[in-house]
Amino acid sequence: MIPLASVIDSFVGAFDFILHSRDAVTGGHVQVGGIPYIWTFARTQLEVSAVALGGALAVGMPIGLVLGHIGKGEYFAVGFGNAGRAVPEIAVVFLLAALIGIGLGNVALALGILGLPPILTNTFVAMRQVDPTAVQAAEGVGMRPWEVIVRVELPLAAPTIMAGVRTAAINIFATATIASFVGLSTLGDLVTGRNVYGDDGVLAGAIVIAVLAGLIELALAGVQRLLTPRGLKLQRATRSA
Repeated sequence: MIPLASVIDSFVGAFDFILHSRDAVTGGHVQVGGIPYIWTFARTQLEVSAVALGGALAVGMPIGLVLGHIGKGEYFAVGFGNAGRAVPEIAVVFLLAALIGIGLGNVALALGILGLPPILTNTFVAMRQVDPTAVQAAEGVGMRPWEVIVRVELPLAAPTIMAGVRTAAINIFATATIASFVGLSTLGDLVTGRNVYGDDGVLAGAIVIAVLAGLIELALAGVQRLLTPRGLKLQRATRSA
């Protein structure tokens, strides 16, 4: 059993590292730690994650919307999602780094590939779960296929689609930590840099990653709630009553 006092001391040291700068473990009067210092790593990780998520949305969502609307490609959409979960994230990042080089754009491409499966699968499933009578009514008043998708199916499918987006966003952000292994300075530099930052820096990096992941999840959960049609909210409330 680790003494409670030791655990508390570790967290105190980690938060001190987050808030204040200090000399690096390696010496040489190199200053590490502090919010401005850590923010440079966090900003890079957030930027590469945002670019990757945007790319995954731009590719995965339209495919899922179209396949779900026409009711074809179930084996592709679901199978791609299941296969994506089995692919080791670090292997994809390392492979693409070796093939196309390093840099924010290249790492974002690798992370975007990892974000595609949950977005594509959830979008397809969400579209297939839309009430057929709502689609038939829209078609009956003369709506074109793209209008049916945008004005009827997409709003009703939004909650399930957003669940996939949330999963993809957290997977991408968490995996972006290992981008430090391929030359992109993210918060992974702190987690793997015990020889420079000490134990306080390692734990500080882990804390910042966890806090940012939680904030991303909360923000996207708020977006999901905003995008959920009021009728669906009332329907769910009635079922749970």
